Amino acid sequence: MLRNLACSLLLTERDSDFYDGLFQADGKTQVNPPKHKGRIVTTLHKAKEVRPLVEKCITIAKKALPHEDRAAEFATDEDRNSDGWHTWRKSDDYQKWNEAMAPAVAARRRVFSILRDKEAVEILFEEVAPRFTDRPGGYTRILKLAKPRLGDAGMQAILEFVGKNDRVRAESAKPEFVSDEPTATEPEAAVEDDQADEAVEDEADDQGAEEDSENTSESED
Repeated sequence: MLRNLACSLLLTERDSDFYDGLFQADGKTQVNPPKHKGRIVTTLHKAKEVRPLVEKCITIAKKALPHEDRAAEFATDEDRNSDGWHTWRKSDDYQKWNEAMAPAVAARRRVFSILRDKEAVEILFEEVAPRFTDRPGGYTRILKLAKPRLGDAGMQAILEFVGKNDRVRAESAKPEFVSDEPTATEPEAAVEDDQADEAVEDEADDQGAEEDSENTSESED
């Protein structure tokens, strides 16, 4: 069951050309194309169980990508069983290609032993894994659905790959408040500040003078 769910998630990444021409005699399609690529709907508990399996396969495929890139340097573009291809098989480039490609082949065989689907393995190594080369982990996410499943009222959830259906949050611009009153220029503001300081000093001097006069009158009495 988990293997089928993992393969179903990977097979949603098929090209749209795959579904062209898949018709029966009555005109109906044999395979329904997915509404959203990289996403399946299942129960919440199944999604939690299959998620580690999918991420394990992606991690294995990611580790094999550098070996495939290195092997591509020694590969040939000649057709199989052609004269150029036989010449390449006898050269030193083939030995280097074979040594560089061996870990990648082992990784593909390991993933195939888990999924048991050649098409799903091909999609994983060619389309899904290169997408997460710069991501250390967390390749999938689970989104709970509020509507239960008909029949047994099971809790439904979406299991999907991250990065493709992500929501982009745009920060709204802060409103600018424009005052109707004219703003004072810098020289005018400086003059107003000086006048305010002088007024405060005058008030302090007046209060000091009043206190001195009161003290003098008290001493005379």
